[in-house]
Amino acid sequence: MGLGAGSFIVLLLIFGSPSEKELRKENSQLLAQYNVLSRRLDDAMGVLQDVQQRDDNLYRVILQADPISPAIRMAGYGGTNRYEELMDLANAKLVVNTTQKLDVLTKQLYIQSKSFDDVVAMCKNHDEMLKCMPAIQPISNKDLRQTASGYGTRIDPIYGTTKFHSGMDFSAHPGTDVYATGNGTVVKMGWETGYGNTIIIDHGFGYRTWYAHLQDFRTKLGKKVVRGEVIGGVGSTGKSTGPHLHYEVHVKGQVVNPINYYFMDLNAEDYDKMIQLAANHGKVFD
Repeated sequence: MGLGAGSFIVLLLIFGSPSEKELRKENSQLLAQYNVLSRRLDDAMGVLQDVQQRDDNLYRVILQADPISPAIRMAGYGGTNRYEELMDLANAKLVVNTTQKLDVLTKQLYIQSKSFDDVVAMCKNHDEMLKCMPAIQPISNKDLRQTASGYGTRIDPIYGTTKFHSGMDFSAHPGTDVYATGNGTVVKMGWETGYGNTIIIDHGFGYRTWYAHLQDFRTKLGKKVVRGEVIGGVGSTGKSTGPHLHYEVHVKGQVVNPINYYFMDLNAEDYDKMIQLAANHGKVFD
């Protein structure tokens, strides 16, 4: 009897009881499921990253919107003890790692969902934005002959030093009509140091345009103007050596090259021609 009991105990120690066998089987299956889940979460994160890249580099670029900040997209969860209760489990490292992946995926999906809500709202306003974007030349210049000086570094005509030119110059006879290049509101109309008589139009959506060295004003402060509306006449006021219009485009507070905002006026051939004319700085007035 003693030998039988001893043999039974040895067998239990080696092979375990039926219930222990069942538990080991379940643990093995659970471990396998966690490994599969972890791999599937990695695949889901890969798909989400592709969606995020399309959002930042396609949808938001088309709509002239800033991408979502990486700091916002990749923000983690606070608290060092968030997963402390899982540390006592078997295979704790795998369980915690998988849970972390799920939490990160859940948070990034929420951020992406909110981003798409913003994109949808921007799409609804897209038609209005297209009306407001500066999209034509500020004077009649179909043959491009009035293109005088382009955006970029050049020699200042008065001081003879290298200086950055923050807009484009168009030569024209005094009094030549100057047009608003997009729908907007006149937010400044008056004298600006160096610029002379200047009109600034706020087009909304982060766009502002400047029209400088004007001879006269043909609009009113606070007036809502539409693309193509005459707002002033070409002059030579301020720091200027001859009659011309100095034109600037500002996007979200930054001065940009206006040549990229004539897409309603120029075809591809004319665009290339204007780039060459602007780069040569044929006539420099200010």
